[in-house]
Amino acid sequence: MNIKERKHCRGILLAILTLLLVSFTIIRQQEKPVIYIIGDSTVQNSDGNGRDAYWGWGSLIYPYFDTSRISIRNHAKSGTSTRTFILDGRWNKIMATLKKGDFVIMQFGHNDHAGVDDTTKQKGSLLGISDSTKEIISIRTHRPEIVHTYGWYLRKFIIEAKSKGATAIVCSLVPRNRWNHGQVVEEARYPEWAQAVAKANGAYYINLNRIIAAHWIAIGQDSVKHFFPGDGTHTNIDGARLNAASVVEGIEGLKDCPLTQYMKNE
Repeated sequence: MNIKERKHCRGILLAILTLLLVSFTIIRQQEKPVIYIIGDSTVQNSDGNGRDAYWGWGSLIYPYFDTSRISIRNHAKSGTSTRTFILDGRWNKIMATLKKGDFVIMQFGHNDHAGVDDTTKQKGSLLGISDSTKEIISIRTHRPEIVHTYGWYLRKFIIEAKSKGATAIVCSLVPRNRWNHGQVVEEARYPEWAQAVAKANGAYYINLNRIIAAHWIAIGQDSVKHFFPGDGTHTNIDGARLNAASVVEGIEGLKDCPLTQYMKNE
């Protein structure tokens, strides 16, 4: 084999090795576990771009994780409830790619208390965690729809995520900027319901409402009001940062939760 032929062979070999390396890298990237975040506008407002100065905590949680080892996909959508997240097909899209070793962090409630069978949005769910149902005529399809409870929809997320080998983490809804005698007003019974469903179905639970409220009390009501540029529900970037840090605090407090191994140590 002459020099020219040897150089040609080396070139082919180098090309093959490069292709193998690229293919290996792509496969490794595809194998990385994924954190799927689902929720409403307090988790991701608009497209997570801070429109109207509003930010959700899911858009600001990335720096806490080693994204070379785990991916984060924030699927939360403004205006959704447990019910409409399913009706809009968002949950099915996640289920299509969800795999063993992934994580689903869910936070709903703010829109679940809305109208169930009103003539405009129909995004609410029934109160509680029972198997109660109500049949309505859907304004989406103009056909009968069976509406379930808040807890029923949460159970669906948990059970179906676990069926794929994923880990489910339920967060209570974040608090609104409402106070009573120096204490943050808890959001009805949604944290209680979220905790009960998580416990009964083998999911992890973070009382995000309580963690955030404790931080708010520590910094004072006057400071907290600066987190809300328009209403008492949607935070600006500073408020969302505190909420994201509170989610991380909650994750760190979960006993034996495998997600902690992907968090940055710094």
